[in-house]
Amino acid sequence: MPQGDKSKYTDKQKRQAEHIEESYEQRGVPEQEAEARAWATVNKEDGGGKKPGGAGRKKA
Repeated sequence: MPQGDKSKYTDKQKRQAEHIEESYEQRGVPEQEAEARAWATVNKEDGGGKKPGGAGRKKA
């Protein structure tokens, strides 16, 4: 899965990232940085994509 590919994220994760991104933009954060921060937040909370084959980081 190449960097930036969001196909392994669930619809819920995508909605969460969109909501977080909009919130950052309302606070004056540039669009690209807001998107990066939003996905970083989703990854922090969920550990990456939840669909099979995702790049989720799980503890062994």
